[in-house]
Amino acid sequence: MIGGLPATGKTTVAGALVRALRAAFLRIDTIERAIVEWTPAGTAVGPLGYGVGYALAAEQLGLGLDVVVECVNPLTVTRDAWVRVAGRAGAGVLEVELVCSDRREHRSRAESRSVDIPGLVLPTWQQIVDREYEPWTRPHLLLDTAVRSPENCVAEIRRALRPDSSLINRT
Repeated sequence: MIGGLPATGKTTVAGALVRALRAAFLRIDTIERAIVEWTPAGTAVGPLGYGVGYALAAEQLGLGLDVVVECVNPLTVTRDAWVRVAGRAGAGVLEVELVCSDRREHRSRAESRSVDIPGLVLPTWQQIVDREYEPWTRPHLLLDTAVRSPENCVAEIRRALRPDSSLINRT
């Protein structure tokens, strides 16, 4: 599970990881955009996108596939839910948080990135800054994309995915 604030590089890193692992890819932005497009839910889908993501992840894990989930994952309750989904499937989960410690770089990324999902409205810098985002309270892999390339992040994630890794949650 790859989480972090918008414009920290989650989609770039997750995409590279999926290609390296040949794993299933679940992107909550894609799920939420489809819900908005195909239902009368409007733009405020709330927990619905995550709920669909949990169900899809459970199905893929149940088929024996590795799954890479990419989402902001701003709350402990959402993080706990991913751990429960993996646990019910008998799988472990590696929680990865991406940050961009260089505030100027983070803002530049937020203000200059382009939309890759038709119809998706990207958050403004102010919305990113003001977003509710709870601190992570359990061990996880923290990667700073201000000082690491996407390739380096993928390499670190792959190292942390080793079976003997203490960062894999198996509950």
